[in-house]
Amino acid sequence: MAITRDRLTAYAQLMRLDKPVGTYLLLWPTLWALWFAAGGLPPLQLLAIFVTGTFLMRSAGCVINDFADRKVDGHVERTRGRPLASGRATPREALILFVLLALLALAIASPLNAAALWLSVPAVMIAASYPFAKRFHSLPQAHLGIAFSWGIPMAFAAVGGRVDWPMASLLMAANLCWTIAYDTLYAMVDRDDDLKIGVKSSAILFGRADLAVIGLLHGCALALLAFAGWRVGVGALYGLGLVVAASFAAHQLWRARHRDRAACFAAFLGNNRFGAVVFLGLALSLPPF
Repeated sequence: MAITRDRLTAYAQLMRLDKPVGTYLLLWPTLWALWFAAGGLPPLQLLAIFVTGTFLMRSAGCVINDFADRKVDGHVERTRGRPLASGRATPREALILFVLLALLALAIASPLNAAALWLSVPAVMIAASYPFAKRFHSLPQAHLGIAFSWGIPMAFAAVGGRVDWPMASLLMAANLCWTIAYDTLYAMVDRDDDLKIGVKSSAILFGRADLAVIGLLHGCALALLAFAGWRVGVGALYGLGLVVAASFAAHQLWRARHRDRAACFAAFLGNNRFGAVVFLGLALSLPPF
């Protein structure tokens, strides 16, 4: 099959190159972990590996997600134009693209030490299984949270040769809470469609308590991040970053208060600023060298 410009565009859309916010949401907690593990700026080679690997794994996750949802995306307003749902790419092409991206991510990770490399194997497995979770349980957002947290122990292993599990667990728990919070906002966009087609989500599970739970989860994430900072004695700028992040979280709840689709999606997008300001506070609080 000839690879035309239209097909390349379809592949790029499968990888969500036109919608990078998911890459940022996966990148921020990975950077948190690298900075905590290194006590400041990590080795530049490690930084390049993790940034590139984050991009590749997020792209692979999006491809396998569209493969899993190819029969339902056409029934959802937000996703009916995706390449597989609209017939602009085939399931076989999607699987090949996923395998290529996953193999490339593993190749990029090859300079890492053995401890980090062993952790990269379940990372691929978790990313591949997440899209199917919504068929089996009502909280697939937690599955996504685990997938989006796996770079944290990998970062600790890559920097120190082993995982500092007390710190890594704190950051993973914080990121799990944060991921469920923002992905519930995302799921609220599709809630009416998901109810019709029988797809499970946290937005459906939480019902009218959705905003209260999102607020609670954001609060838990911030508390865990504050405790992680306290454990290693980071500076005041980190605390200031958490305060600003809390204001962003409050603004998200305000935007989504009427549960309008566009407002919920905008609130979801606002989480990029949440993750960024936490990282900025952390980076400014730790010595660069």
